[in-house]
Parts: sequence; structure tokens; C-alpha cells
Amino acid sequence: MNIDVISKPAFSVIGREGSTEDGEGFIQRLWSEANAHFDEIAHLAKRDENGIPVGFWGAMTDFSHSFHPWEDGFSRGLYLAGVECEDDAVAPEGWVKWWTIPGFKYLRAECTSQTVFTDMLQYLKEQELELAGAVQDFTDPKTGRNYMLFPTKRL
Repeated sequence: MNIDVISKPAFSVIGREGSTEDGEGFIQRLWSEANAHFDEIAHLAKRDENGIPVGFWGAMTDFSHSFHPWEDGFSRGLYLAGVECEDDAVAPEGWVKWWTIPGFKYLRAECTSQTVFTDMLQYLKEQELELAGAVQDFTDPKTGRNYMLFPTKRL
């Protein structure tokens, strides 16, 4: 498993919000909805110097929106399927903006297997590290690679 350390300053995301209370498969449904209507928020995406969005996020938080890890053994929480945006962007009707997701130092693991999440929790335990916040899903539009980001220190 490839793991690297990155620091990500605070950022904002606009997307479709749902929760574990929406039932099995809710994350896939959120992404389907967000992708089907991406044209409604495409102009709000933060972009790099080449005009490419800087990132697509499956942002996660506890029910208090405090960006703590999901509760009850990572089985209860909120999820936002969306795109990184400028902090002053305004979410159109039907969309939700999370601002500001706190800055963290993360352990970033590429999603190359179905067991990345549990493997990383074991790795954190072995390294005597604790989660400092909610785990985040990230897709890099430049490479198409998917990652899970495990926060170990709040910036």
C-alpha cells in the first residue's frame, strides 16, 4: 500500500449531501446525482492554472458538522459528494456547501484495493497514531486516481 504524508489547508466543497441514515448505497446515489447535474456547479469549481478542477471530494463529517470521524465504529455520519470550490462560492439551490473543512496533515493512501480503509486503520494503530478528524475521499482530476485521506494532525 502506497502511503504518503500531505498537508492540506482548510478548503470548501460544494456537492450533494446525504447521511448514513439514507440507507445502503447512499454514497453511490449521491455521486450519481452530483455527476448528472455537475453542469450546475461546474463554474464554481476551484481550478488550477490549466483550468482543471483541483479536486473532487467525498467529504465526511460527524452529524454535528465538526469534521470529527464518523460515529459508532465509522457507521454513522454525513457525506458530501462534490467539488472543491472557492471559499466565497455560493451553493445553488439543491446543492450544499461545506465551509470550511479544517486544514489537516493527512496520511494519503491510494485506493488500490477494497480494504484500504481497514488496512489504514490497522496501520494507524501500529504506528500509534489517532485520527484527528474525519477521513476524506479524494479524486485527483489530473490523474483520475482515488485516495483516502486520514487526518493525523489539525493544522
